Amino acid sequence: MLKRCIIAENRKLHASPIWVIFFVLPLISAGYGTFNYLQNLEILTERWYSLWTQHTLFYSMLFFPALVSAYAAYLWRLEHLGHNWNLIMAAPVRPFALFAAKLLVVVKLMCFTQCFVFVLYVACGRLFAGFSDWPPVSIVFYLVRGIFGGLAVELLLAMLIRSFAVPIFLGLVGGIAGMLIGSKGYALLWPYCLMQQGMNANHSTDVLAGNVLPFLLACAGWLAVVLLTAKVLLEKTDVKA
Repeated sequence: MLKRCIIAENRKLHASPIWVIFFVLPLISAGYGTFNYLQNLEILTERWYSLWTQHTLFYSMLFFPALVSAYAAYLWRLEHLGHNWNLIMAAPVRPFALFAAKLLVVVKLMCFTQCFVFVLYVACGRLFAGFSDWPPVSIVFYLVRGIFGGLAVELLLAMLIRSFAVPIFLGLVGGIAGMLIGSKGYALLWPYCLMQQGMNANHSTDVLAGNVLPFLLACAGWLAVVLLTAKVLLEKTDVKA
């Protein structure tokens, strides 16, 4: 049942316009970050780590939340058209299996996105910053942690809100709010902070050094809240606009 749902969700991605923003937003972030790094070489002296701070300056706060929200909103778009929710509730498939399938496909897209971001990061460092070596392995861990941090509320919001644009807007607002909340020391209490914390955004030293376990527990906790809420809404009530 779940496998069939995943196959159906993957078919939505064929020749999808979602791939445009998949390529464009990371390119903008990488271009701006590299330019800003090259303009501030006198103060950004830690090479790969300094370049990372500039690449993630806007990516983790704005572009990544917007991308994840766009992926989620696109996957829910068909269900929000016409009376398709009635078909879902009457289909011989558990509604929660549909949500789980969408979550797994969003995670797949997040993995592709982070890989693309890493490729751009390495290319900019080698070609434009003139680094002759390779980036530290810790950058890969930052990207993986960013995926864990992205397993938050985007898919649930996209399920509840019929508009395609509103969840993306909320992702942008959530990312900006996350920067402010994180600066106050409450990063684990706000889901959009987890992306920034996980990716070590705008920091050359690891902000989660010695605190990875609380971060992972926070990610798991928010994911559990999302899954439980989605299960209750889908199996007990219909979703309304």
